[in-house]
Amino acid sequence: MSSYGETGARKTSRTSGLAIAGLVCGIVGLFILPIILGPLAVIFGAVALRQTGSVMAKWDIALGAIDIILMIVMFVIAANNGGTFTWHVG
Repeated sequence: MSSYGETGARKTSRTSGLAIAGLVCGIVGLFILPIILGPLAVIFGAVALRQTGSVMAKWDIALGAIDIILMIVMFVIAANNGGTFTWHVG
């Protein structure tokens, strides 16, 4: 009699905690503290990429790089405006 239960090795897909932490750092870094959260997202993403090779780790590295680029752009704008960076809406 054959059984329909799980008898073989089960393939599991597990997301790395470092990949999740890097993604959170990358997204939050777009709005708050890109000088700290951008490099953290790149570091967490690189470690997660070595461990799992997941797509989320690649997104972490990309978001961290965007955070760093935005930080550099904000510094350049602030330097050209006499040391201040302000947003004018409306």
